[in-house]
Amino acid sequence: MSSRTLYEGRDPRELPAYSIADAARYLDVPPATLRSWVAGRTYPRQNDVGSFDPLIAPADPQGNRLSFYNLVEAHVLRALRTTHAVPLKHVRPAIAYAERELGIQRLLLSDELHTAGGDVFLEHLGHLVNLTRSGQLVIKQLLAAYLQRVERDSAAIPIRLYPFVAHSTEPENRSVVIDPRVSFGRPTIAGSGIHTAVLVQRFDAGESVADLALDYGLSEAQVNTAILFERAA
Repeated sequence: MSSRTLYEGRDPRELPAYSIADAARYLDVPPATLRSWVAGRTYPRQNDVGSFDPLIAPADPQGNRLSFYNLVEAHVLRALRTTHAVPLKHVRPAIAYAERELGIQRLLLSDELHTAGGDVFLEHLGHLVNLTRSGQLVIKQLLAAYLQRVERDSAAIPIRLYPFVAHSTEPENRSVVIDPRVSFGRPTIAGSGIHTAVLVQRFDAGESVADLALDYGLSEAQVNTAILFERAA
């Protein structure tokens, strides 16, 4: 059965499959922060109440569940918040500027962040927040590290996300994957389809890393990575 048949003709990457809590845990982002990115929020000001409009259009109009594409967008957005804590009120016009100037739709999903789109975006962002050229370079390098965790098909469309493990931004560890066509998009050990959550449940029940590795045909390093990923949040 093809994934299109399984999902009644819909692209599984576009389906509202992840709760805010689960998505936040997978991406290592505070749930309240992620919710503000997809649903907006209000905040008190001196004389009234201000509002923050969402930066990501969630697959669920109510903003309660996110799609795989939304995960990718939030993954990239996290990069901008990790270094320099770039104010999101300036990220929105910078994204809009890059999309307007280059005709790119959903820049946070686009592979154009690797090339001209990213340069235009960062240049405009630098004007808005007074980033130095060196500051822009740091953000560009960090964005590149995050974008390398997104696997794309021949049309440059995201198909898999390799989330960082245990608050790390190390590029080499790609043991855990989120693939919307495997296990309904739950995090699995790459190449195996084995849920990271299942490994943790059995480990917490008293089974050893060595026994789990033998049982599932994994390396002990893969099992340890699954445990770190699930327990990082």
